[in-house]
Amino acid sequence: MAVRIFPMVCGWLEVDAKFILDQQPGRYKLPIPSFLIEHSKGRAVFDTGLHRDLQTNADRLGALGKVFQVGFRVGEDLASRLRSHDVDPARVDFLINSHLHFDHVGGNADLPNARLIVQRREWEAGADPDLIRKNGYNRADFDLGHQLQLADGEYDVFGDGSVVCIPTYGHTAGHQSLRVRLESGETVLTADSCYMRKALDEMVFPPFAHSYEAMRSVMERYRAMERAGTRLIFGHDSAQWRADGTLALAL
Repeated sequence: MAVRIFPMVCGWLEVDAKFILDQQPGRYKLPIPSFLIEHSKGRAVFDTGLHRDLQTNADRLGALGKVFQVGFRVGEDLASRLRSHDVDPARVDFLINSHLHFDHVGGNADLPNARLIVQRREWEAGADPDLIRKNGYNRADFDLGHQLQLADGEYDVFGDGSVVCIPTYGHTAGHQSLRVRLESGETVLTADSCYMRKALDEMVFPPFAHSYEAMRSVMERYRAMERAGTRLIFGHDSAQWRADGTLALAL
């Protein structure tokens, strides 16, 4: 069976643009995506969106609740999105987190039997008190007893090169993206290593990063990959998504 991707939006966040891209005016409405990947050897989910509690109030965000306005309706949580694709969340084999920020791990609890694949340096950052404070990590979102697969660099999920975690450090200490080889060509799910097209085209960076040097290197790599024909799905680019939460790009 060919590899297939099913893109899903698991909530939306509104935020002043200056908190996402340095010194930018206006306000952004950001899709919070998750991706179901089907392979002959199993199912994987890349990032899990917002936590279900945020459908009723933003208390779980703490101080970040003053920065982000949450738009998250019943039925947009990961478990509901998976069931809409006739997938039992308990039968997902692999859970891949790009990194441990709240909008990428909120649905981890919905995948109780999946093996969690995360970069070792990201998992270690999630246990470091200083980096927990700097990043606003909430261990209650991601330290849930999953069987761990700690990656050190590239990690081939199914062992055939079709779905590969690629290190894209910079946004956080151990950020990773996902390269997927589809019949239509190579696609990279960038997650927060590149928020949106504007960031890549204009080299506009967030007002925060673990390493700007590493982030710039990743962006240059993405430019080269695009020139070679790779399709990029950015972390939070509303232009790539429709209002109903479906991807506006053909995969």
